[in-house]
Amino acid sequence: MERPASVGNRLLAALPSKDLALLVPHLQKVSLEQDAVVARSGDRRDRVYFPHTGAISFMLGLPNGETIATAVIGREEALGALSVLGENSSLSSVTAVVRVGGTASQISVERFQAAYMGSSAIRHVVLAHTRSILMQFQHVAACNGLPPVEARMARWLLHLHDRTEGNILSLTQETLSQLLGVRRTTVTLEMAKLRALGAIRSDRRGLIEIDRGRLEQASCECYDIMRHQTDQIIPG
Repeated sequence: MERPASVGNRLLAALPSKDLALLVPHLQKVSLEQDAVVARSGDRRDRVYFPHTGAISFMLGLPNGETIATAVIGREEALGALSVLGENSSLSSVTAVVRVGGTASQISVERFQAAYMGSSAIRHVVLAHTRSILMQFQHVAACNGLPPVEARMARWLLHLHDRTEGNILSLTQETLSQLLGVRRTTVTLEMAKLRALGAIRSDRRGLIEIDRGRLEQASCECYDIMRHQTDQIIPG
């Protein structure tokens, strides 16, 4: 089987042709619309998504009613792939929200489980995905407790920029407050600091222009560590 030229997800691209062939007939390309909720905490997952472009954040609800991001995935990973690990794993533990619009290939959980059972290569990429997500959870948890909000905001902007074409992000202050788990007034103050550093330019429409080099200087070291470890874990 010839490999599809459009395979942009790194997990799918890492599969040998014979193993990818177990999935291709059942994959459907879908749009990921910005701000769309593709999974809700506590709901049973019936689809696995392999993003090609765009970014999805995993959001955890806090007791005070606010939210905070625990991970962000793009073309390096998948949403719902861990549903193969058992019946309870088919229940979503987080709410997944599209932060940067894009496209993905989706497949039913049942079809993906069948392919997983019949392919050691698919089991290998699911293991790589699991390691990558756990790494993110660990570093984000540590990062949320140590660096100042300004550095954490710079890190999230870099994570999203990695999965965006061009240097413009469309993000409202409400979205940033949800990602960071802080009030909008705090977002306003921290964005002003990043603007003063020349790391970003923003307008009232929610468009944020990124100066990559200066934003990396403003970010904490967690970003470089997470990006390097992701590249070590995920094939391609």
